[in-house]
Amino acid sequence: MSKHKISRSSGRARAWVAVALASALIGAGAVGIASGASAAPINLSQGRIATASSSENAGLNASFAVDGDNNTRWASQFSDNQFIQVDLGASATLSSVQLRWEAAYGKSFQVLTSADGAAWTTAATITNGTGGNQTINVSGTARFVKLNLQTRATGYGFSLWEFQVFGTGGSTTPPYSPKPLPPAPPGADTTVTHHEFQANCTPNKTLPDDPIVFPGQPGASHSHTFMGNSTTNAATTAASLLAASASTSCTVPQDKSAYWFPTLLKNGTQVVSPSAQTIYYKAGILDYKKVQPFPAGLRFVVGSMLATQSEFQNAPGHVEGFECGNLSFQWDIPAYCAPGSELNVRYQAPSCWNGVDLDSANHKSHMAYPVNGACPAGYPIPVPMLEFKLSWPVSGDMSGVAFSSGRGYSFHYDFFNAWDPAVLSALTQHCIDGGLQCTPKGFDIYKTWAGGVLDANNNLIP
Repeated sequence: MSKHKISRSSGRARAWVAVALASALIGAGAVGIASGASAAPINLSQGRIATASSSENAGLNASFAVDGDNNTRWASQFSDNQFIQVDLGASATLSSVQLRWEAAYGKSFQVLTSADGAAWTTAATITNGTGGNQTINVSGTARFVKLNLQTRATGYGFSLWEFQVFGTGGSTTPPYSPKPLPPAPPGADTTVTHHEFQANCTPNKTLPDDPIVFPGQPGASHSHTFMGNSTTNAATTAASLLAASASTSCTVPQDKSAYWFPTLLKNGTQVVSPSAQTIYYKAGILDYKKVQPFPAGLRFVVGSMLATQSEFQNAPGHVEGFECGNLSFQWDIPAYCAPGSELNVRYQAPSCWNGVDLDSANHKSHMAYPVNGACPAGYPIPVPMLEFKLSWPVSGDMSGVAFSSGRGYSFHYDFFNAWDPAVLSALTQHCIDGGLQCTPKGFDIYKTWAGGVLDANNNLIP
């Protein structure tokens, strides 16, 4: 991935200006602005989770302000009243905030601190900012630090090369750091075009059950086609999926997750493909090296059986809809498919988790789609983006083809994570974070030098 050295116009200078800020500090904890580098020895914000009110584009999201790289930056949209905040992982004793402004700096702003990310205290108020390299002394303890950016100094947005919070404490857990790939041999292709691995799973049953929406209520749902875990039914729990007696129809035996979607019907008769289906595990964010594996037991619903055709077509994520023969990007099941072709659908899931809940009341609100290539505020953990690519052996006259949930645009699916944690972590780090295009066992056939994750016997490769 490039370093995102993004310019706007030739008239915008990038030179650093060494300045001393002469502004008043107002509010609790404000003790003045240092004229030199009065920083504590530890930068607590580097590599931590940062979120912002907006980003100018996908290549300028909040994570680039805390990555320790002075060639990457965050930039907001071109308006006042923006914010950027960082989660230090645990309570810390703060000493200073150091800002390395790009040319689009803040004229007036506040430094806010919080123990929980909800109730905020003003640690410093700047009313006459001059940009450049700026050190603001603060005091007190906090887990979250936010810049409440009120007034821009230029016609652009707010932009920071680095947002550094110094002090002691914070999380003792190091920031997520995936295992690097082995060194590439001389002349090898190291271009990153994909960051994904596949899970290939064969449909294994149909039931009128939904253990996420109707737990413990057999027969309460429309018919679903299930893949993966052999035991999935209305009584399914995270523990039952991991039971020793549970097997899987997925290629990788350590994937005991449950995947299901509404059953396809042709003139009222169920159509179930005998072929393995493809579930992509991808990076949904631009900074793909930060994608973390799903937590054990996470579950969610993607899409809605009550969606209108417009809502299906314009759903978040990249929606390819239905295809068959020469038809593609169809927002309902086509009326006719070339004889011998198959009906296909592709649909993407949200890939930002709130970091707290394994489920929610509507089975969706604990997850969110990325915005401008980054996870939005309140959903700080980037996890793999699932993309279902399903097929059914139906063609010709399709007028009698529909889902058990209704028209084509009622398509949706459910996911209940039951991967072996070590295997999912290894696949996520090697394939997604490593920028590879992997088979289910973690090999990139175009970059054999990168190695793989599972051997012929499905054991982890050291």
